[in-house]
Amino acid sequence: MTDPEQKAPSGAPAPEAVAHPRAIRSFVLRTGRITAGQARALAEHGARFILPFSRDPLDFAAAFGRDAPTVLEIGFGMGEATAQIAAALPDTNFLCCEVHDPGIGALVMRLQDQGLANVRIVRHDAVEVLQFMIPPASLAGVHVFFPDPWHKKRHHKRRLIQPPLAALLASRLRPGGLIHCATDWEEYAQQMLDVLGAQPQLGNTAQRFAPKPHYRPLTKFEQRGLKLGHGVWDIVFRKR
Repeated sequence: MTDPEQKAPSGAPAPEAVAHPRAIRSFVLRTGRITAGQARALAEHGARFILPFSRDPLDFAAAFGRDAPTVLEIGFGMGEATAQIAAALPDTNFLCCEVHDPGIGALVMRLQDQGLANVRIVRHDAVEVLQFMIPPASLAGVHVFFPDPWHKKRHHKRRLIQPPLAALLASRLRPGGLIHCATDWEEYAQQMLDVLGAQPQLGNTAQRFAPKPHYRPLTKFEQRGLKLGHGVWDIVFRKR
């Protein structure tokens, strides 16, 4: 049921973390035509919301113009859920990684139209953003919603949620910070559960899978899949 618009997250491990096998990136390059509206949004408003990738740690307060808890989102597709979450949690900053221009343009349009000021976008591989731009113990949370499940067994090694990334994510979370993953592929959900559960710095907030947190909206695609009997699994771990 994975939504083609909830595409693989965009987003190299930190020096203290083991390298991801074969330098796996957190995104898959896809073709997609940018619309005139998306291109106009990027040209007219991109500078307000888009941050350049840097190999220096990011000053969150300077980037957002305020001091507030910051959540990293890895991959946001066309940005519909991102904008809804940002609107529901106005006291939280959202730093979002994506590499696909149509999705970035679409999110910039939403942010401008809805007057949302608590989102910034980095058009770069999120794993390198984590490595270089995110200081240790600085994030209040990480969102990874519907990453590419790489269905075929021979492709499982390309999946984003693997032990090296779990260690890197844990190192960037402050104590009490949350990693929230969601997937519509049950076997991948079990892998996420196993990988995050093996990370000693993290503890599961549920016995196994978590109830859907209130802030994660149901997309139209997800609602359609649920009506057809497809499952969605949320996995939420907390930094000890």
